[in-house]
Amino acid sequence: TMSLREHALSLFYSALGTIRPAPMLKRALKLQKDGCPQLLVKDQAFPVKRNLYLVGFGKAVLGMAAAAEEILGDHLTRGIINVPLGIQESLQRAGMQEMLLKPHSKIQVIEGAKNNLPDAEALKGAVAIQELAEGLTADDLLLVLISGGGSALLPAPIPPILLEEKERLTKMLASRGAAIQELNIVRKTLSMLKGGGLAQLAHPAQVVSLILSDVIGDPLDIIASGPTAASSHSVQDCLQILTKYNLLHSLPKSVQMVLSSSPTKPTAPENYSHVSNIILGSNTLALEEAKRQAEGLGYAALVLSAAVQGEVGRVATLYCQLIQLLRLGFTSLGEGPLGDELRGNLLQLAAELHIPGLDLEEFLQALQGLGPDRPVCILAGGETTVQLQGTGKGGRNQELALHVGLGLHKAQATGASSPQGRCEILFLSGGTDGQDGPTEAAGAFCSPGLVAEALQEGLDVEAFLRNNDSYTFFSQFQGGRHLLVTGLTGTNVMDIQAVLIRAM
Repeated sequence: TMSLREHALSLFYSALGTIRPAPMLKRALKLQKDGCPQLLVKDQAFPVKRNLYLVGFGKAVLGMAAAAEEILGDHLTRGIINVPLGIQESLQRAGMQEMLLKPHSKIQVIEGAKNNLPDAEALKGAVAIQELAEGLTADDLLLVLISGGGSALLPAPIPPILLEEKERLTKMLASRGAAIQELNIVRKTLSMLKGGGLAQLAHPAQVVSLILSDVIGDPLDIIASGPTAASSHSVQDCLQILTKYNLLHSLPKSVQMVLSSSPTKPTAPENYSHVSNIILGSNTLALEEAKRQAEGLGYAALVLSAAVQGEVGRVATLYCQLIQLLRLGFTSLGEGPLGDELRGNLLQLAAELHIPGLDLEEFLQALQGLGPDRPVCILAGGETTVQLQGTGKGGRNQELALHVGLGLHKAQATGASSPQGRCEILFLSGGTDGQDGPTEAAGAFCSPGLVAEALQEGLDVEAFLRNNDSYTFFSQFQGGRHLLVTGLTGTNVMDIQAVLIRAM
C-alpha cells in the first residue's frame, strides 16, 4: 500500500495540475473560426469583428499568455504583458518551456516589480498597456489576463503624481498600521488603471478578463486591485483613510490636486457593460480536484474551507483539535466528554478566526457520519499570516506544519489524546506557487511522531518556532525529508492543506 506521504503528494500535484495556466486556459478558451469568428469563453461567445489584442499582468501571466497565443493564432494582432523580474530565466532553467512564449511571438514581455514592489520597469509596462487600451475602437476585442502579483506590476499614478510619491504615501500608511484593504483603496484612487481604470480606458472595445484568483473569496475588485472591475469605493473613502492616519495635511501637492479633482462617486456599474470578468482558476477549483483524487484513493474526503485565514499558531490549534477529534472517532471515544470538550473548543476557535463561509457545526456532523473504518482526508485552502519575531528562514506553510507537529506532540504527552497505535496521521501544507517564503520549499509535511523524534536528535522545536526558523528545522531534521519541494509552478491560488488519517 502507498504511504500517507505518497497519497498527500498525489493530492497536491493533482490540485496543481488543474490550475496550471495552459490546461486551465485550454479548458476555458476556444476560437471558433468558421463563419463569423467568435471567441468562446466558458459558456459565453464574443464576436471577433476586427482586431484581437491581449494584455496581462501577474505572476502566472506568462504561462497564461503562451497558452492564449497558441489558441488565438493569427487572430491575435498584438499583446503586452507585465511579469515579475527574472521569471523567464527561472522558467527556462526549470525546463518549463510550455510556459514561455514562442520565438516570433506577437506578445511583448516586460519584466519588473523586483521583490514584488512597483518600480520604473513595472511603470514602463503599465504605460505601454495604458497606451494600447486607449487606442482601441468599438470593433476591437481586448483579452486581459490577470493573476496575483498583478497590483505591483501595474503602477500608473494619475499625473502629476510621481511613482515615488505614491510609494512614499503607501509606506507611511503601512507604517501607521493601515490594513491591506485600506492601502488598496488609497492606491486605487490615485491610479490610472486600478479600480476599473483599465476597462474604462479600453471603452468602447469589448473587454474580456480571464482571472486566476489568489485572494480569499475571489473578490473581483481586489484581485490585482481590480483593473477591469467596478470599484465600490469613492474618493471620500480615500480621504477618510488619510484622515484616520493623520496624513491629510502632509500630502504632496500632486496628490492634493488629484484628490480635489476626482469624481466624488465611483463609476456606475452600467458603465461596465462592455466588460466580462471570468474567474478561471481559484483555490476552490484546486480543492475540488484534490477531493476527487482523495476519493479515488479510497478516502472519505471533506473540504473544510477555501478561506482559512488567521495567525499560523491559531490555525495550527484548529487543525490539532480537528485531528484529535478524528483520532477519538477511530477509537470510538468520540461520543464521550472528551469529544464534547474538543467540539466546544473547536467551535469557539472557528468563531474567533472568522473563516468566511465556514459552518463548523455542519462539518463536524458530516465527520461523525463517516464511520470509524474508512480512511479520512480533510482538505482546506486559504492563506495564513505569520507574526515575525525571529531572524530565521521559513514560510507560513512550513511554520504551520511545524506548529501542528508540536501541538500533536503536546497533546500526546499530556495524555489528552487517544491510545497510541490505532491510526496513522499526516498533515501537509503547501503554497501552490511552489515558493514558501524566501525558501526553495513549497511547504512541509508533519506527523505526530515528528517532534518526539526531533527531540531525541537534540533539536529544540520551540526555539526554531520562536526564531521563525521552520525551514532550517526541516532541512536539518532527517535530511529535509519532510520538506515539500515542487519547484516553480507558474501558477498561484494561495495554499492547500491536507489532513490524512487511517487505521493501522
